[in-house]
Amino acid sequence: MKKRTLITENNVIFAEINLEVMFGDSELNNNYIRVNGMLMDLSEPRVMGVLNITPDSFYDGCRSMGIESIVRRADMIFSEGADMIDLGAYSSRPGANDVSEEEEIARLRSALEVLKNKYPSAVFSIDTFRSKVAEICVKEYGASIINDISGGEMDSHMFETVAELQVPYILTHIQGTPQSMQKAPKYDNLRREVLLFFSEKVKQLRDLKVNDIILDPGFGFGKSLEHNYQMMAHLDDFEIFNLPLLVGVSRKSMIYKLLDTDPKGSLNGTTVLNTVSLLKGANIIRVHDVREAVEAVRIVNELRKNN
Repeated sequence: MKKRTLITENNVIFAEINLEVMFGDSELNNNYIRVNGMLMDLSEPRVMGVLNITPDSFYDGCRSMGIESIVRRADMIFSEGADMIDLGAYSSRPGANDVSEEEEIARLRSALEVLKNKYPSAVFSIDTFRSKVAEICVKEYGASIINDISGGEMDSHMFETVAELQVPYILTHIQGTPQSMQKAPKYDNLRREVLLFFSEKVKQLRDLKVNDIILDPGFGFGKSLEHNYQMMAHLDDFEIFNLPLLVGVSRKSMIYKLLDTDPKGSLNGTTVLNTVSLLKGANIIRVHDVREAVEAVRIVNELRKNN
């Protein structure tokens, strides 16, 4: 079996990754994913705008419960230049209350019926860890991408469902659940454990013939402040997988706790970390503030042209 060894700065071997896992049967590299029957070019980074259909998301600037507010938020996201919308009906903030599957489906149905009618060709990602929710949103409403914060850990049928649906799948690293993940996150070796998690999960997905996989390191999902910045500092570790990389740090506690502020006061910190992420290879940034993210992408693209 062909393997590649990743070595730390101190010349200590801490992870061996199966090279066959990286590429599977796909002829595409990390510059492309198949979306709505077409190829989406990720050679220049894309911006994903957040639209939460929840009453308790950690940042109230993106909560939209009524139909009118949902449409207004979608209009703003697209008018400011986002390439796609990530639609979530289950708050994944630390300690969030559980939401029943029925309620999650009902919230998404009401939003998708309106949004797909107004934006029939738009790319909508569904932020869910439940396979039934994913299936309904793709089959009945033509959702384009499944964004699973649990990496398949919270629904044993998710990987098989995504394989059947043949839509891009965002594979997120998490330790615990939204209810428990930030109580006492602990790792013996953060980088090694996250890399091995992805190696194993990508292998499972490849075996099921899922080709369009996007990695999300899971900032804030079962990680302390120090864990988050360690992972950000070594974001280029994930290049070994040759898969698209999504980064979602928008207004998270890794920013406002460090800067002694709150989510509302975290826009500047968010833009800084988004820019760092782009420079370190992020293909998609998931954000609440689209205009600022689009500007960061434009600036980084211009820097690369002149490098």
